[in-house]
Amino acid sequence: MTHSFRRAALVGVPLLALALTGCAKDKGELVVSGGVGVTALRSPCPTVGIPDYTGDITLFTSPDRTDEGAIDVSATMTRLRSQCNDAAGDPKLYTSATFEVYGTRTDTHGARQVQLPYFVTVVRGGGAVVSKRVGTVTLNFADGQGRAAAQGQAGAFVDRAEATLPDDIKRKLSEKRRAGEEDAAIDPLSLPEVKAALARATFEVLVGFQLDRAQLAYNVTR
Repeated sequence: MTHSFRRAALVGVPLLALALTGCAKDKGELVVSGGVGVTALRSPCPTVGIPDYTGDITLFTSPDRTDEGAIDVSATMTRLRSQCNDAAGDPKLYTSATFEVYGTRTDTHGARQVQLPYFVTVVRGGGAVVSKRVGTVTLNFADGQGRAAAQGQAGAFVDRAEATLPDDIKRKLSEKRRAGEEDAAIDPLSLPEVKAALARATFEVLVGFQLDRAQLAYNVTR
């Protein structure tokens, strides 16, 4: 279950988010049917995506240059795919993911190996970082070749109990409402206690290149 995120993350320092917005809908989300309550409950599995501005990385020949003529290596992370093990009875939900990295270099003389760092972060409620790990993916450029590709892997655990809505919230969401009743016109998703519970139970697994401030700034402004 993979989403494309419109999300910015400052990942070289303990800050998350220049902007936080919504993600694409999926079959595991809540479905409300015209005033009769929620007809389908969300999956406890986390959504998976690449935060805005972290799916690309650029290395320069000089630390004080960011112009096109100084580009050494550039790479893009794409084709992020994931699977969630949500077998009943398992207290931990494990999400595994794979992604591909495509890189180019300007100087094609000689074989070269380039290691690029990437992060795997579990975020709760849209902004609280639960865990973070950093790995590396390696591009191997052959002599005379300006392009290379590699595949990376990521994985993360989420506590099932924390990702599951409490029974009282489920009852509020699935309660049938009849026309004329006092609460018939109330959207259960608008209730403060429901919003809070949904936020607490919502997890995301975010994967992207581990960028420093300068690299992130370059991605934001280019």
